[in-house]
Amino acid sequence: MSGKLKEVRSRISSVQNTQQITKAMKLVSAAKLRRAQDAIINMRPYANKLQSIMGSITAALQGEVEIKLAEERPVEKVLLVLITSDRGLAGSYNSNLIKLAEKLMREDYAEAVANGQLTLMTIGKRGKDYFERRLPGSAIDSRYSTLFHTLNFKAVSAVANEIIERFENGEIDRVSVVYSEFKNAAMQIFRDIQYLPIPKEKHEAGDQEQDYIFEPGLSLMIEELIPKILRTQFYKFMLDANASEHGARMTAMDKATENASELLKDLKISYNRARQAAITTELTEIVSGAAALEDL
Repeated sequence: MSGKLKEVRSRISSVQNTQQITKAMKLVSAAKLRRAQDAIINMRPYANKLQSIMGSITAALQGEVEIKLAEERPVEKVLLVLITSDRGLAGSYNSNLIKLAEKLMREDYAEAVANGQLTLMTIGKRGKDYFERRLPGSAIDSRYSTLFHTLNFKAVSAVANEIIERFENGEIDRVSVVYSEFKNAAMQIFRDIQYLPIPKEKHEAGDQEQDYIFEPGLSLMIEELIPKILRTQFYKFMLDANASEHGARMTAMDKATENASELLKDLKISYNRARQAAITTELTEIVSGAAALEDL
């Protein structure tokens, strides 16, 4: 019986230590989330407006001028950008992103995968480690897997510039980005976005067409403004993913702390019952021994 009590005490101590760790991780994630949330909330209206303007411009100029970054081509060579986190302990955050990427590869880009024409660019170590284990020998570009270590506009722009250049040179025909859009600490929306060619803005029936005046000129706008907007969009993807990761980890650690509390309650009840049973057994043995001595 004493061995069982020792085992339960050991489990209680282990769960308490784990609970302290999850509490600390929750506090750390909450602090990081606050900064990441402010960054994406401040960035999102600006990025969304630029995205809308870019889509409207490319739709309005269709057939009038050549915009390479909006050129629709037969989809043969595909670049799939997967943005995951560097670390785990974030619930199902990474697994949901990976599942979405696998679904795209299996359904939308099955032909490109079969022909060896799909390149998977992994940003974040979790996606890199997963696909390197399961797709050995495949075209996996993991050069930017540590991009979150230097999460700033300059570093992100370098990645976006390379993608834009490869599309303009005809090395790839379609670029899709799989990432998590931040809603709040407890909710993330997992999205796959067509990054290139630039999706044209959809207009409802009856909408008036926009009449744009380009200053200093249309050619300069196409050469300078559109790539800048695309770099801004890619930076928004990264900020969304960063905030989503911290929100998912904070929620997961909060749930783990609650589960530890419930487990501690059950273990303490088990400990008290075992202790009570041990005391009862000892009393029974004492009474039985005293009765045996009286019979003598």
